[in-house]
This record gives sequence, structure tokens and C-alpha cells, in this order.
Amino acid sequence: MTQMDQSINVYGAPLISCSTDPLTGFFRDGFCNTCDQDQGSHTVCAVMTDEFLAFSKYVGNDLSTPRPEFNFAGLKAGDQWCLCAGRFLQAADEGCAPLVNLNATHMRALEIVPLAVLEAHSAA
Repeated sequence: MTQMDQSINVYGAPLISCSTDPLTGFFRDGFCNTCDQDQGSHTVCAVMTDEFLAFSKYVGNDLSTPRPEFNFAGLKAGDQWCLCAGRFLQAADEGCAPLVNLNATHMRALEIVPLAVLEAHSAA
């Protein structure tokens, strides 16, 4: 059985919701909650931009195209989404990282992305 990690953000406070419309999260609970089975570390609450969505599609992770078979409408600029920490770091390295909601970003994102990098892209 999957054991969810504690819902704590990068500041050690309770994790807040990232998005329920579109519904996001590894557990599809609106939060960037995670567990050991979450191999992609869907822990960064990111605010989508057209630039980031184009970048993500270019590197093979199309988040903008609807996939009705998965009940996925596709993301658009302004949507918040629990993004894979590694994909966020890659986008940051390429200069096209989206803004992040740090209060909704899970503490386990820090295993992959330094806090300073996340803070440099903070939406707040």
C-alpha cells in the first residue's frame, strides 16, 4: 500500500493546495503530495506559462495537448500544476522555468531543486 509522505512545504509549514481546477498532484488530490512510489517527484507547484509549456513539449513531456483517455484537458498558461522537480530544474537551467507557489511546493522538492533556485522563481 502507498504511504503518503507528510504534507509539509519547503518552509516546514503545512502544504497548501496547488490546484483543483485542473486537478493536480500525484494522488490527484489538488496538493503536491508525494511518496516513495512517485518516481517523478511531482512536488513543485508551478504556474504554467506558454514558454514553459512549449519547452516541456519540446523535451518530450507534452502538458498542453488534451488527453481525454486520461481525463486530461491539457494545461494552459496560468494553470497551476504539480510539476516534476527534475523537469522544473531542467527548465530553470534553460532559462524558462515557470513561477512557483512555494507554500504549495512539497519539501521533498528540495531533494532535487535547491531552495535558492525555487525562491528565485517564487510567484509570491
